[in-house]
Amino acid sequence: MRKYFEFDKFGTNYRRETIAGITTFLAMAYILAVNPFILSGADLPAELKANYPPADAVFTATALAAAIGTLLMGIVGKLPIAQAPGMGLNAFFTFTVVLTMGIPWQQALAAVFVSCTIFLILSLTGIREAIINAIPAGLKYAVSAGIGLFIAFVGLKNVGLIVPNEATYVALGQFAFHPDMTPEEILAVKNRLLAVFGLVVTAILMSRRVPAAIFIGMVITAVAGMLFGLVAVPDKLFSAPPSLAPTFGAAFPYLTDFSVLFSGPMLITILTFLFVDFFDATGTLLGVANQAGLLKDGKLPRPGRALASDAIAGMSGAILGTSTTTAYIESAAGVAVGGRTGFASIVTGILFLLALFVSPVLSVVTSAVTTPALVIVGSLMAAHMAKVAWNEIEEALPAFLTILLMPLSFSIATGIAAGFIVYPITKLCKGKGKEVHPAMYVLGLLFLAYFIWLRE
Repeated sequence: MRKYFEFDKFGTNYRRETIAGITTFLAMAYILAVNPFILSGADLPAELKANYPPADAVFTATALAAAIGTLLMGIVGKLPIAQAPGMGLNAFFTFTVVLTMGIPWQQALAAVFVSCTIFLILSLTGIREAIINAIPAGLKYAVSAGIGLFIAFVGLKNVGLIVPNEATYVALGQFAFHPDMTPEEILAVKNRLLAVFGLVVTAILMSRRVPAAIFIGMVITAVAGMLFGLVAVPDKLFSAPPSLAPTFGAAFPYLTDFSVLFSGPMLITILTFLFVDFFDATGTLLGVANQAGLLKDGKLPRPGRALASDAIAGMSGAILGTSTTTAYIESAAGVAVGGRTGFASIVTGILFLLALFVSPVLSVVTSAVTTPALVIVGSLMAAHMAKVAWNEIEEALPAFLTILLMPLSFSIATGIAAGFIVYPITKLCKGKGKEVHPAMYVLGLLFLAYFIWLRE
């Protein structure tokens, strides 16, 4: 084992790698609660919940997909990078694909599977580098930042910190108590205050650089909620993993129905899943590997294996019943405490398997508990805005529209489409049309078609 992972080369040992694996797991364990919450449409009106998979099955799919993906990355990619269903991609799945576009969740899983299959082919053939070079850096950063704003907005909306308003479209939720309030209104205010408490606690932990700050923040918020009667106390801590039957293989019927696969909305959904995962995975892998000092001449070691592991993890997750599984930036927490090899990922993967037996704890996960995590993760993703060339209008306007329209239109795909349509236009108007890769013109036309299909 030591020889396979080259412990001596990287100056590490079993103890250090084990601590790193545990640290990474704690830093990203929140996904076990947040992903089922989002994919099951838990905070949507009751009449819409039937359009989403059951949370229990999604929990099992989430844990298994994270375990499979992380073990693959450790054993095959030999990198200290964990994988799990991606934040942002799960929101796109729930709120854009299923809610807005009206695509059944089973069909959406088929789109995830196809996008990851394409990703696998691109990873193994080396086409990945060509596509990455075709997309301008500003738009890559804008997509990440826009998704950050979107998932933060979702969190604020779910707990009622942001509410509809006839005059201004949206407004800040009510915080004050009044004598004439109904019990439901009083409960809503208390939940908002609990979410604010959780956000403050998590922010303090993050500022103090406490490992697993987001996870610990969720635990503290849940405990506070139980003490004040806002969160139900689970009747037990351990149980057998919930059944996968409702979600396992649900995508299969759509994979052989070409009339569905090649429909306009489905093609755009597949393209969006592919695009976001493609660059999110690449960026995360490069960023964490760079922090660990593993890059050689700025390049990832064994890139084909690492990206193939990411793609296979996504395909596995789609079969199990969850949105795209991808590399997690929280892996940097494990690297920070000494993780340098794939053995750390093996430890993290095993912990995800053990987590299958704590599903009863998910009963404490309410919108007030998840909102702080969504807002904090959103703020971290929004940091990419700093890398956009705001002093160049031909770069700034497409990036701005991408970032702005994701939360305002409540659609990640709309933001991406707008940026990719406007970018070639602004470059042409600036007299820099030759700087635009031909692929960007093709993508711009494809996304223009997306707007047309979406309106239908």
